[in-house]
Amino acid sequence: MTSAHLYVLDTMADWEVGYLTAELNTGRFFAEPGSALPVRTVGATREPVRTMGGLTITPDLALDELAPEESALLVLPGAELWDTPEHAPAITTAARFLDAGVPVAAICGATIALAAAGLLDSRPHTSNDLDALKQLAPGYRGEGYYSTDVAVADGDLITASSVAPVDFARAALRRLGVMTPQALEAWYGLFSTQRPEYFHALLSAVPHPA
Repeated sequence: MTSAHLYVLDTMADWEVGYLTAELNTGRFFAEPGSALPVRTVGATREPVRTMGGLTITPDLALDELAPEESALLVLPGAELWDTPEHAPAITTAARFLDAGVPVAAICGATIALAAAGLLDSRPHTSNDLDALKQLAPGYRGEGYYSTDVAVADGDLITASSVAPVDFARAALRRLGVMTPQALEAWYGLFSTQRPEYFHALLSAVPHPA
């Protein structure tokens, strides 16, 4: 079964990826009944990591065990340690995924790491803040492609601000095409506005009750 992959590292920002990983792993609102994209965690090694929220995660596999052809999506979360050499290979892997036509979804600090590696120099993207991005990634040359939108999809690359986990999830789910447009917009409406009518619209838009 095809899986989605979440790169995990110490200080990972738990809240940034939770909406996305929950929908991928359960497939509860997917267009095809009974389908899902199980989420497997990937680390620099298989050694446990500790998230910003204090959760300990033991990766399912190490980065050198991950191949693009075995994945539907690579998710890169925010974290405080993206600028350490240990995690540079994850950005190299992201480049391999993009070259292979496999989507990469990066949020918060992961976008800074992509920028530092030159991967945002020639394609539309966003991050937490343009000035901060230029300061934290001195070699970055993509200012002309920067968007103030909180989430941006450019083909197989999705980028987002740390304050937009719902928009991030919507962009990734849209790229994967696993939910009908009607279900996805109802899902987004529910989690971005908390209005009950979107919950009923969501249940009506999927072929099986959640």
